[in-house]
Amino acid sequence: MDSTDLGDLWDRVFGTQPAPEQWLVVVTATVALIAVVPNFIWRLSRNAITIAHEGGHGLVALLTGRQLSGIRLHSDTSGLTVSRGKPTGVGMILTAAAGYTAPPLLGLGGAWLLTNGRITLLLWLSTALLAVMLVMIRNLYGALTVILTGTAFLLVSWLTSAEVQSAFAYTVVWFLLLGGVRPAFELQSKRRHGGAPDSDADQLARLTQAPAALWLFLFHSVSLCALIGGGRWLLGL
Repeated sequence: MDSTDLGDLWDRVFGTQPAPEQWLVVVTATVALIAVVPNFIWRLSRNAITIAHEGGHGLVALLTGRQLSGIRLHSDTSGLTVSRGKPTGVGMILTAAAGYTAPPLLGLGGAWLLTNGRITLLLWLSTALLAVMLVMIRNLYGALTVILTGTAFLLVSWLTSAEVQSAFAYTVVWFLLLGGVRPAFELQSKRRHGGAPDSDADQLARLTQAPAALWLFLFHSVSLCALIGGGRWLLGL
């Protein structure tokens, strides 16, 4: 690849793209909402939120100096991230707290990139993160899920028009923002009925001596604030 090709690639990835029409932003938000609200669709689309959830655990584990052993994604949309290191302390607390907060925060970061016209950069960063995550997947279903998701990002970023890329990117970011809200409510409902005794909130309660309800409040706060802030950016308000 010569310098001209490298320059073209640099411009393609790090250059800015025009914002879509307002009607398209609203349509992509509607599509994302449809993927989140109906239960029969959510049972499938929630796999993407699980990827972000477990990826959040894994990324923060590495950033805090823990050794990431592996990630598993299951067909019931649950997941498990295993890391080695000190069983208590700030690193373990941040790792445990990263799961439910990762999807909305990724959505917020994506909204910031889209607001600044970095549509292609968003697609390439997403593909790169999925490729890195694939290395740590330790089960067949998880590998298949990540490969299919990464392939979708790769094909859209390479083979489609700027308009299609824009629509795809906005739909993905809306989905992370909207889909990042529902899991905390689901966890709250499960705990109310005596389920999920070893949830992230309960693990954090044992690590910090703060009640699980406080951690649930944190999950709700992060997801709702990210949705409000990211939504305002996307809508240009």
